[in-house]
Amino acid sequence: MALSRNPVIPKFRNNRNIAMKKILTAILALLLLTASTPQKLTTIFIIGDSTAAKKDLSKGSPERGWGMALQCYFDDAFIRVDNHAVNGRSSLSFINEGRWDKVLSLIKPGDYVIIQFGHNDEKPKADRHTDPGSTFDYNLAKFVRETREKGGIPVLMNPVVRRNFAAKPAKNDDDEALRNTTFKDAPKQTEGDTLVDTHGLYRVAPRDVAARMNVHFVDANRITAELEQSMGVEGSKQLHMWYKPGEHPALPKGRQDNTHYNVYGAHRVAALLADALCVEIPLLQKYRTNDNPCKMEKE
Repeated sequence: MALSRNPVIPKFRNNRNIAMKKILTAILALLLLTASTPQKLTTIFIIGDSTAAKKDLSKGSPERGWGMALQCYFDDAFIRVDNHAVNGRSSLSFINEGRWDKVLSLIKPGDYVIIQFGHNDEKPKADRHTDPGSTFDYNLAKFVRETREKGGIPVLMNPVVRRNFAAKPAKNDDDEALRNTTFKDAPKQTEGDTLVDTHGLYRVAPRDVAARMNVHFVDANRITAELEQSMGVEGSKQLHMWYKPGEHPALPKGRQDNTHYNVYGAHRVAALLADALCVEIPLLQKYRTNDNPCKMEKE
């Protein structure tokens, strides 16, 4: 009996081939989808104080930290800003409260860590106070060293300025207490035309540590001083929590706070710091956005 030259292929084999083709097609489609979908490749962590920190938006307060706005200025398909700055913290209390350990556990190789302290390190309270040239520098160096050990890239910033046009700044032992004041509570001061520094060596120490350890440095103090000075005595109030009674529904009695930013101020500062970061780290420039849209109000 002669064998057929065209043997019949069992039906189950055809079904198996069809199933394999479907699986391969699905895998290919998944690979193509993954390849075409932008991924969040890098995280920019922020550690610092209230000038950068997240705020409670539930009661309608206009106060914002510049760190809340920074995501608006980088493409969130590639750069994710993770803001761990907290009101009232110094480099010392940030470490002692375990907040640095939490950030350290999240850092992946290639991530950036923006380190900005000073406002509260200069306060007299023992749980916050550090000294520039000594304990303040030590803490900054610790952040730098441990970031590098995790494969991260540290970026030191010195503190942003306070809006101070008085030759002798009013006594201020606690910036956080400003939230409990009203417009009429503010000390009466004679203001001139020139912004006057309030940070002293706390604005110098981060630059010194950056030079010694060959770290990226952004001079946030100079950048914000130039901004405040360019806007002048009256114009610079627009950046801060400066509201007359009845001017904002969340602040019926008003406020004169020359430290903390409002929505407008946080955006102005964040945009300038984003530009400075791109100058210091050119790789970030291609992820710099056109500033629109912004997701800060959704956080």
